[in-house]
Amino acid sequence: MAATLPAAGPAAAAADPQRLTVDLGASEGRVMLGANGSLYGLSDDGVPSDAVMEPLKITSISQKPEGGAQHPNGDALTVSKSFFRAGGGEINVMMQDIYAKWPYEDLGIDDYLPKVDKIVKEISAAPNSDRFVYIPFNEPDQIWYKLDVQDQAQYEKNRDRFFRDWKTVYQRIRAIDPDARIAGPNEAAYHSRLLKDFLAFTQRENVLPQVMTWHELGSGSLRDFQAHYDDYRGLEREAGVAPLKINIDEYANRRDLSVPGQLVQWVSMFERNKVYANMAYWDAAGNLSGHVVRSNIPNGGWWLFRWYAGLTGNTVKVTPPRPNTVDTLQGLASLDASRRQAQVLLGGADGDSDVVVQRVPRSVFGRTVTATVAEAAWSGYEGQHAAPRVLARTKVKVSDDGSVTVPLRGLHKMSAYRIVLTPGGSGTPSAATVPWSASYEAEDAAITDGKVYTQGTVSNANGYAASGTKDVGSLNQPGSKVAFTVNVPEDGTYDLGILYGNQSGGPATQKLIVDGADPVTVTYPSTENWTYRAKKDVGVRLTAGTHRLVLSKGDAEVTLDRIDLTVRTGAAGASYEATLADISGTPSYDYWSSAGVGTGALVLRSGDKAVFDVYAPRNGYYTVTPRASAAVKLALHGESVTAAPGRPLRLYLVAGNNRVAMTSGHSAVRSLDVSGDGSASGTLSYEGASATLTGGAKLVDSPHASAGSYIGWLGNSPSSTAEFTVDAPRSGRFMLVVHYAHNDRRDNGHAYNTDIMSRTADIGVGGAAPRKVTFKNTWSWDDYWTVGIPVDLAKGANKVTFGNAAAWAPNIDRIELGRVVG
Repeated sequence: MAATLPAAGPAAAAADPQRLTVDLGASEGRVMLGANGSLYGLSDDGVPSDAVMEPLKITSISQKPEGGAQHPNGDALTVSKSFFRAGGGEINVMMQDIYAKWPYEDLGIDDYLPKVDKIVKEISAAPNSDRFVYIPFNEPDQIWYKLDVQDQAQYEKNRDRFFRDWKTVYQRIRAIDPDARIAGPNEAAYHSRLLKDFLAFTQRENVLPQVMTWHELGSGSLRDFQAHYDDYRGLEREAGVAPLKINIDEYANRRDLSVPGQLVQWVSMFERNKVYANMAYWDAAGNLSGHVVRSNIPNGGWWLFRWYAGLTGNTVKVTPPRPNTVDTLQGLASLDASRRQAQVLLGGADGDSDVVVQRVPRSVFGRTVTATVAEAAWSGYEGQHAAPRVLARTKVKVSDDGSVTVPLRGLHKMSAYRIVLTPGGSGTPSAATVPWSASYEAEDAAITDGKVYTQGTVSNANGYAASGTKDVGSLNQPGSKVAFTVNVPEDGTYDLGILYGNQSGGPATQKLIVDGADPVTVTYPSTENWTYRAKKDVGVRLTAGTHRLVLSKGDAEVTLDRIDLTVRTGAAGASYEATLADISGTPSYDYWSSAGVGTGALVLRSGDKAVFDVYAPRNGYYTVTPRASAAVKLALHGESVTAAPGRPLRLYLVAGNNRVAMTSGHSAVRSLDVSGDGSASGTLSYEGASATLTGGAKLVDSPHASAGSYIGWLGNSPSSTAEFTVDAPRSGRFMLVVHYAHNDRRDNGHAYNTDIMSRTADIGVGGAAPRKVTFKNTWSWDDYWTVGIPVDLAKGANKVTFGNAAAWAPNIDRIELGRVVG
């Protein structure tokens, strides 16, 4: 990505860049954050983790009723614990998901009503019952009632049956829960004919829903939704119905999910119209519709939603080059005068763009602004993505007409971009350091005994996303290989990122051969299927010039999509700007100087707090340095530590996202800087073989376990336990990292859902009461993932015990412990 931010002048402009205009003087109302929801985004209490949910400020999710037979997990009351704990808004209850079959078995309204009674009684009796919304029918235009038939007479017959049942169920819900909020009709697609009749009927019969819902599930929705929305609001006016809250409670296709450049198109149109929206459930539950890797790791799509959650103040008018057009440059923007920040999120097209920000208020920004540009790239559904890289940071003069032009060059259509404007102040921002990088598509390489496949496209919207829409599969012959010709600018170590799919049902390998040298084995963890893209990172040493990188078949079969080469410039690190952190209290924003990261300083006083989302590529120790004018206190994993200005701390971070909270009596904070590669020095490590096993738990040999064996057959009885004795050099708060695997599934007969299940373990440390911890399915019995749990250890010997009296616990490979403050 070659993005530039020259100060001004005609030389800065590329030939005919697309123009996206932002009008800071045209407010569209408060930022609502309605479009960040998910259908079956949560599968269990703790899946996904609180640390990846909290930053997104999720406004609504959709889940099944407790005990519903449609899927093996995702029960609304169960997941409400972690959803509400992580600051979530409300939960839509898909009531018909009480049924087992898809489409739902139509056993008549008399069969359904007792089920309705049970659902409503349970939810109305639950804590936070006012934060649940009942959805009595799901896609009635296609299921049970066939409301999408063309024949008018048949439509009216089907409609009248649906309306009778709607009134019956609505009144049944309200009889049990008089304050219930009810949503519908919840069609699979927008039907103006039905909605006109529905509004008239429900208003006349006093059974009007409190929330209007329908689905937008095709590529054409990016073109048609605005017309649907406008038509619906017109129907309300004609019927004399006050505007209802709208929730598009299923949106987007497989080709959109995980892809920042696709998602920003959907989010912009929903936020512009101030509607709520939940992404569809096409694959597995518990990953926020394809945006959380494992349980706690962000991918590129997650960062787009993190940016979205960071918009504050009011959204403002954005005029894209081609409004309401599929797969084009789109965007949304916000202005927060109190924070003196404007933000623009955009993406969806290759090439060059000029982002023209008009009516920049001088009273807010002054005569110059600092413009900071960052990129959230596509990393696959299961590919980790570090904190988005800053591509450019430049001070720009506000033109006489009150505008600022930010030129972006070399955009990638699968990426999303964020522009942050803050007052320029004095000084010069530090120029962004962007290491050399290049990408190479597998379909363009030299292929032996493999086949090029086309994946998700506009016409095949429910195909999976692939870079360039193509990948190379069927690499299952002894001679199968893909040879990439690459050219690098200098001698050094390069990070090789391989976008792949592994359909083998276990770890798979390929041989990496660089310029004919001895092969190196690359091991790929399992993925959900061969098109559910993940990313493997490998380091390679290259000299300046042209090289041939060959990936050839090893054990099992791997599909290749793309490789990325990035020069390694030193220890990985990121600088998290304080002015973009989540806040509570009433901190102030100081932009007198734009030196350094350029976005000014956040001034914390007593009662204020800033929370930073810090990415770690692996479990281990990192150097964390607050750039502040006075001492601050950091809180992480339940531990607190005071840091003097600029004093580096050695802190233990878990793989993925870590929420680091900062407080101070009075300090101006510019950034929280994090570097390192996750050092294991000073950690405690215990293999499964060191545990004392009882009650049927036993060691099982495995070539994939770290020491050749794991603890299996653990749990399913009160007597089956595994007890580790760990020796802590000193007392304090530690992170217990459990390396585990399991592959429990229950096929509920859905062609497009993978019904994975989680396991739990009760973990006791010392004399503390056992804590139930959820472990997500790892896609195979031989892939080991990690979960981090904060625990308190006393100096000396401590017992750490695993068990599960009622069900099987996961297989345990080993455990590690690191003191939070190293």
